[in-house]
Amino acid sequence: MYYENRTDRRADIKSHMAKKLGMEIKVHYEEPDRLRNIAIFVSKQPNCLLRLLEAKEKSLINAKIPLIIGSDATLEPIAEQNEITFHSIDDKNPIHAENKILKLTEQHNIDLIILARYMRVLSPNFVWRYPNRIINIHPSLLPAFPGAYAYVQAYERGAKLVGCTAHFVTEKLDQGPIICQESFRVQESDTVNSIRTKGRFLEAETLFEATKLYLEGRLEVYWGTVHIIQDRLSPQRDSSEPRA
Repeated sequence: MYYENRTDRRADIKSHMAKKLGMEIKVHYEEPDRLRNIAIFVSKQPNCLLRLLEAKEKSLINAKIPLIIGSDATLEPIAEQNEITFHSIDDKNPIHAENKILKLTEQHNIDLIILARYMRVLSPNFVWRYPNRIINIHPSLLPAFPGAYAYVQAYERGAKLVGCTAHFVTEKLDQGPIICQESFRVQESDTVNSIRTKGRFLEAETLFEATKLYLEGRLEVYWGTVHIIQDRLSPQRDSSEPRA
């Protein structure tokens, strides 16, 4: 059998091994001269999505955004205004929903997934396919207050500093390697709603910053820790394997 290059030969060998062992193997190749394709996953809150689209329009992030996936259709008008394909995946069966999403991400050759306040938990079966290629924004200074009601927890516990965390997604909920964190001081006059309003602005900015760092190739992940390189402006290479 003739192979045009070693990459094709390695892919074919892996495919044969996978079939023989009854396994599924996914291979993702980095192409230095190709713009990354980003899929943004959303629910109902528009703040993070709008910030990323604004950054794309102003050329602050160098990538394509061909796909937005929503847990419902709330933010579809924003996608339409920006001429971006939108799919609402509201299947109540999480396995069926993720299978639909995977078909879409493969169809659009997605390199990076951004969870822009996507209020669904991705299964380990989904996450392992995108190692260090899914970025989430969480409304707390992780590891404090994981889960869905972080601002409420912080308010009820009397936290003096509240913030948000952009991190890579792993199989363990809200425990992936931390990329960026920002915070603000809670005032005596603050309520849960005012804290939430302040936090949403920070969420959008922090998620944008993490996305920008990734696309600039300035994130190195090893031994579960993100290291930010200060002087690199080159495409992101595969950083899914631990380094000594």
